[in-house]
Amino acid sequence: MSELLIENDAGIVTLTMNRPEAKNALNLPMRAALRDAVQAIRHDRSVRAVVLKGAGKDFSAGGDVRGMNVEDAEAGRNRLDDLHGWIAQLVDLDRPVIAAVDGVAYGAGFSLALAADFVIATDRARFCMPFMKVGLVPDCAAFYTLPRVVGLARAKELIFTAQEIDAQRAQSLGIVLDVVPAEQLAARTAAVAGALAGASSAAFGLSKRALNLSLGSDLRTMLELEAATQGVAFSTAFHREAVQRFRDKAAPLFQWPAA
Repeated sequence: MSELLIENDAGIVTLTMNRPEAKNALNLPMRAALRDAVQAIRHDRSVRAVVLKGAGKDFSAGGDVRGMNVEDAEAGRNRLDDLHGWIAQLVDLDRPVIAAVDGVAYGAGFSLALAADFVIATDRARFCMPFMKVGLVPDCAAFYTLPRVVGLARAKELIFTAQEIDAQRAQSLGIVLDVVPAEQLAARTAAVAGALAGASSAAFGLSKRALNLSLGSDLRTMLELEAATQGVAFSTAFHREAVQRFRDKAAPLFQWPAA
């Protein structure tokens, strides 16, 4: 069976990590499949949103420890460098990305969830950065994403202590958007993905990339970026139709909260 299942439902692409017997640990074939899928999505403008989830009762246990036969520093660096191209593309993808997390999201699995714009978790989800337990450092862009989500002090706590947190604590830290019973995860994720897929692709993509740049930029740079991106947004058909609908008191194109 394929390590990654791909389904496209009216422009909403669901990527399902498919090693439930190994808690969807990321072996080399799954990593290669995720790379190919992310790169394909990046170039496919018919894709309006992406859902990332795990098969069975877990999101992902992270890297496949059984396959970590790294002989020297160069091999270790190359192992991670092979990930960085598609991880960066996922973090910066100009379409909504929603992670549906059930069970464990450990290590690189936690990092993958952090690469999403929103995380919907079940009440039995568990998150952990266990790298200290095996003498490693966080990977899959966690040094970038985790401090931006929870702040530097909480990022240090989660990384240095390797503690497991439940869905409620993850929500209180800003990692998780919604916590739902397991049987409602698919429906809630579909509702959020569907609502976000209805947003202006230009406005969403421009806003996401500006936000990703904001913490490393100064005020003047962000104001210039704001002006340039707003100029593009003003020119879109979506904006013109949205304004006309407002004038006509018609239903808006984009609606939130997700039903």
